[in-house]
Amino acid sequence: MGYLSDMFQLRNTKKSLELAKAENQLAKTRANTAMLNAQRDAVERFVNSGYSHGGASRGATWAEQYHSESLSPKSDIEENRKLLRERTRDLAMNAPIATAAINSTRTNVIGMGLKPKPKIDYEFLGMSREDATKLQSQIKKEFAVWAASTLCDVCDLNNFYALQQIAFSDWLKNGEEFALIQYGEATTYMPYSLRLRLVSADRISTPGNNTGEYDGFDKIEKNGNTIMNGVEIDKNGKVVAYHICSEFPGEFSRKSPKWKRIEKRGKKTGNPNILHVFNAEIAEQYRGVPFLAPVIQSIKQLTRYTEAEIMAAVINSMFALFVSTETGNDIDGFGGVDDDDDFLTMAPDKEDEIRLGSGTINFLKSGEKVEAVESKHPSQNYDSFVSAFAMMIGAALEISPEVLMKKFSNNFSASKGALNETWKAFSMRRKWFVDDFCQQVYEIWFAEAVSLGRIKAPGFFTDPLIKKAYTNATWTGPAQGVLNPSQEAEAAIKRIAHGLSTHEDECAAMNGSDYEDNVRTLEIENEKLAQANRPLMEEVTDEEN
Repeated sequence: MGYLSDMFQLRNTKKSLELAKAENQLAKTRANTAMLNAQRDAVERFVNSGYSHGGASRGATWAEQYHSESLSPKSDIEENRKLLRERTRDLAMNAPIATAAINSTRTNVIGMGLKPKPKIDYEFLGMSREDATKLQSQIKKEFAVWAASTLCDVCDLNNFYALQQIAFSDWLKNGEEFALIQYGEATTYMPYSLRLRLVSADRISTPGNNTGEYDGFDKIEKNGNTIMNGVEIDKNGKVVAYHICSEFPGEFSRKSPKWKRIEKRGKKTGNPNILHVFNAEIAEQYRGVPFLAPVIQSIKQLTRYTEAEIMAAVINSMFALFVSTETGNDIDGFGGVDDDDDFLTMAPDKEDEIRLGSGTINFLKSGEKVEAVESKHPSQNYDSFVSAFAMMIGAALEISPEVLMKKFSNNFSASKGALNETWKAFSMRRKWFVDDFCQQVYEIWFAEAVSLGRIKAPGFFTDPLIKKAYTNATWTGPAQGVLNPSQEAEAAIKRIAHGLSTHEDECAAMNGSDYEDNVRTLEIENEKLAQANRPLMEEVTDEEN
């Protein structure tokens, strides 16, 4: 007993010692952990500053699953551009709100076409005002000869104003548009040889790459230039040429794709051989980003939600009958099918198929039954949900929800404010498009008109300042529009009276008209009215006498 008792006591003593050691180790661990936590807190308090406590925080709960990375424009844009372009075009064709955003922007920026109004700097050129007015009138007529004809298009399909609409729409959908400057044959009915050819952005690609994908590897030419996604850049980062594929990438063709190198500018004249219409978002960006790129996910999810609500409404509106029989067999001649119908021409029904539709009759098999599931769709919150999404999408695209949805339900001040804010974005995009496309084409046409002797412009080809003085012009298009014509007309009159605006500016702003054309038309109308009123005035005079 003594031996066993001693052994039992010894084992308990060992357990106590081990437990004490474990507790001691746990206490040390807790102390070390507390010390480490204190050190970490001290380090964070010392290191974290500014945005580290907010958007740049790594330890906050909301930031733990927030993984973001932004690299060069090549990585952020070029490697994703093809997919962004494809999805944008798909939404533009199939998502109503995407179509509305693109069409509203095109209609307000371009409308029926932007037209130039020559503004010759006659003081610099030493011309009189009368001579300048005559020359400006001649320039407008000469430009109309070329621009209003479809012969300005290589394909002879669209005039210059229709080409503007196509180019701008492509710019929104693809993020960019290209236009080749070419020359055809002058004829008796078209004295100008200048022709335009619009080129889809998909065809601008690196030689050898016929898929349209960008793998991140650029082609290095023997002269040291780099070809990145069809854009040839020299060692200084200057664009020197574009490479155009003969075939559309990704499409099957019996012809082998070939690439043509187009230098950006002519070596002698410096005039562009190809126009690249796009606006860069960041520095060192050489290709454009589609207009809808920031809202692709939002528009797609909203489209799916809308389709689900529509399907729910369609299903809820259906009326179907389910007939159960003791044998589980169909009843011949029942269900609206004519006995005389040729059964060979009718598609056979699937054995286990149950149809749901307006007036559909289904026969259930023995033991089958139909249970109705209560549906809460369409949702009563659908309108408010879509309106909230439209507001978010419109804010990203700089289009007010009133303009985007064509719904002006607020008061005059709110609607006018929404229209004014949206018009700022429209005006900005118009300026971009005029600089990249319209004005460039106008100057090239002007040079041909001078070279043909149809427009007299001494010194045009010898001095850049003289060239600029002759080709200076403003481009007018769709007006902002008015919500209260009487009130806004009175405001325009006051602005003119106090020298805050001009008749020309107000005509363009109110309805997009030309002031000089209006005055010319008014002169004719007033003469006709005077002639029409003359017999009446003579009768009144005779009666008084």
